[in-house]
Amino acid sequence: MSTDTADQSTELRRVMGPKLLLLFIVGDILGTGVYALTGQVAAEVGGAAWLPFLVAFVVALLTAFSYLELVTKYPQAAGAALYVHKAFGVHFFTFIVAFAVMCSGITSASTASQAFASNLALGFGWDVSKTTIMLLALAFMALVMAINLRGVGESVKANVVLTLIELTGLVVVILVGIWAIGGGDADFSRVIAFDTPKDKNVFLAVTTATSLAFFAMVGFEDSVNMAEECKDPPGIFPKMMLTGLGITGLIYVLVSICAVALVPVGDLAASDTPLTLVVERGAPDIPIKDVFPFVSMVAVANSALINMMMASRLLYGMGKQGVIPRSLAKVHAKNQTPWMSILFTTALSFGLIAYVSFASADAVAVLGGTTALLLLAVFAVVNVAVLILRKDTVDHDHFRTHTAIALVGAAACLYLVTPLSGRAGEQYQVAGLLLLVGLVLSVPIYLYRRAQGENVTIDNPDDIA
Repeated sequence: MSTDTADQSTELRRVMGPKLLLLFIVGDILGTGVYALTGQVAAEVGGAAWLPFLVAFVVALLTAFSYLELVTKYPQAAGAALYVHKAFGVHFFTFIVAFAVMCSGITSASTASQAFASNLALGFGWDVSKTTIMLLALAFMALVMAINLRGVGESVKANVVLTLIELTGLVVVILVGIWAIGGGDADFSRVIAFDTPKDKNVFLAVTTATSLAFFAMVGFEDSVNMAEECKDPPGIFPKMMLTGLGITGLIYVLVSICAVALVPVGDLAASDTPLTLVVERGAPDIPIKDVFPFVSMVAVANSALINMMMASRLLYGMGKQGVIPRSLAKVHAKNQTPWMSILFTTALSFGLIAYVSFASADAVAVLGGTTALLLLAVFAVVNVAVLILRKDTVDHDHFRTHTAIALVGAAACLYLVTPLSGRAGEQYQVAGLLLLVGLVLSVPIYLYRRAQGENVTIDNPDDIA
């Protein structure tokens, strides 16, 4: 990479100013996590459900500083694959990081599909079984696949509308909570009550819950892919990313406080639609409780579509590079969509949904936790990469994180990846199976190309990211 990166021309229009970038970041973070996992977080720590969200915010903030240094230093539509490739220069390592990010999109979308199915059933008053929820989730993923195959014209305006709907739902929860607390219809004492599982001390319970709550904080890292469409990335990215993280972190803490104040932890943990239950308990006579499941559906549907688009495009990029079968890079002649990668990523999501529905008591927690596991591993590497890349200087001013912050961020992410944090073993199984798929796809091609005397390298990480 030459040092005149900031001056390189780009085919992308720089249309995003600070306000639109802030909305993009907030919209990318908000979504399935808080709508689906608040109950599971409360099950680990009791009424202090706000604490894991706060810890997750701090860990995300530490990593965000590293991303800010890298995106302002290399303002390209790239991401973790580029940063890792520049720092380590190891083809296989770059591939694994890119594939892990792709897998996180699939597990995130699969989590959203489960939440969508639960809210759909609740919205229409259906009393359905676990198998029916699975079938609804599969049908929803098939619909996402159809939209993805047809071609989705993403626009900033659409993102603004969906972000406002997601945000409105969470603001409703907060307002209902404040109303109920002010009217004496809530038990605020529960907010400071720790109630941990018998086999865990407070620290382990908090880290276990944080490993789940972190799923709600992911998304900020996707904004670096908008760098080439932003006006003055080095100037606006730091303030907007930190502001976006602060807004979402505050919302999550307030939502979790309202949730445990209005609903006993046991009821919250047992519900597949915890925030809808909060609205029902806090405002039983207000019609908003009848439409809230549909607001939740919009939030998680948006997350699913965005994540499946990201996953299929990453797989397409890797196929185009020839590090996995090139057939996965086939593009539809009419719609110009990567149809083979869309079919493949959808098939993986189908398998995940079916597997966790039968093998796990809580599919949402397993899939959401696996998403956090994969991304925390990537974040740990990015926090190290930013320090290695200090030797690579550029000729423009950029954000710089403190070395201590990057080291603490790497250590915190790595700890939350390990079993020491209390993470469920099922999440490692799902992550391992997905990465095994990557090895099955890539290793035979690598060995064959080496046997033919080819130089097997990732030529341009930008094409992957």
